[in-house]
Amino acid sequence: MGIINTSSFSKDLWPGVRTWYGKKYNEYPVEFLDVFTKFTSDMAFEEEVGISGMGLAQMKTEGAGIAYDEMRQGFTTRYTHATYALGFQVTREAYEDGIAVMQSLRKAQSLAFSMRQTKETLAALVLNRAFTSTYAGGDGKELCATDHPNVAGGTWSNELATAADLSEASLEQMCIQVAAFTNDRGMKIAVRPQKLVIPPALEFEAARILKSIQQAGTANNDINAIKAMGKFPGGVAVNHYLTDDDAYFVLTDCPDGLKYFERRADSFAEDSDWETEVAKFKAAFRASWGWTDPRCIIGTAGA
Repeated sequence: MGIINTSSFSKDLWPGVRTWYGKKYNEYPVEFLDVFTKFTSDMAFEEEVGISGMGLAQMKTEGAGIAYDEMRQGFTTRYTHATYALGFQVTREAYEDGIAVMQSLRKAQSLAFSMRQTKETLAALVLNRAFTSTYAGGDGKELCATDHPNVAGGTWSNELATAADLSEASLEQMCIQVAAFTNDRGMKIAVRPQKLVIPPALEFEAARILKSIQQAGTANNDINAIKAMGKFPGGVAVNHYLTDDDAYFVLTDCPDGLKYFERRADSFAEDSDWETEVAKFKAAFRASWGWTDPRCIIGTAGA
């Protein structure tokens, strides 16, 4: 348990230091809210339960009884809120005698920066683990899988069967696959692509693919069908916290998808120890990230 004392920033005890660097950098705007829908919570956890609808109507012959179907409970997703906190301690002598560094610490800028970075990192984990089977959702499968189970039997896929690098062809295949999504009874549902989510390494390739009037990178005179059909009305979200430079995702307009629950907003507090005269500063928040219906996304880990 470290304590900031006069030896931690000895140069700060004397005038003459022109500047201290590393205290504050420009930040990217909040990125995870481009991917997750925010909700507030006043519970220890939130549960969301699916409903399996009914199937197709059956032919009824003259005088015969009608066929009866059933609806039943589907998969259950639980969002368990966790608390994240960080703080620092400063001796009274360092707090009193310090000049620039201590003034900065009093403003808790570093703690605020850490809180924002923590949220971005935790949110990005949902996508960074999208193809990892040990991080499963309510249906027992990872976020992007080729074999999501249906409550009524059978499976469906929100992952490219053959992993592919970002290209016009791979995005077209994703759009085709999204158009084939069904509900838990195998009935067609109107789910459409909305937004492309990529790491910074794919930003330039995505711009060439989505903004070209004609097919990118070819001598063909064919139109760029993705652009012409307006397949990604939500545009592109570049997320700097994605760790795989090849993986990319397409968000859909399926309701109840990627969610962020804020149980307790950022809070900052300070106190001091009467005996040691050590000042303590802390920041904390409580939240959870996850997904309910994996039809909200389709992805690939890249070739």
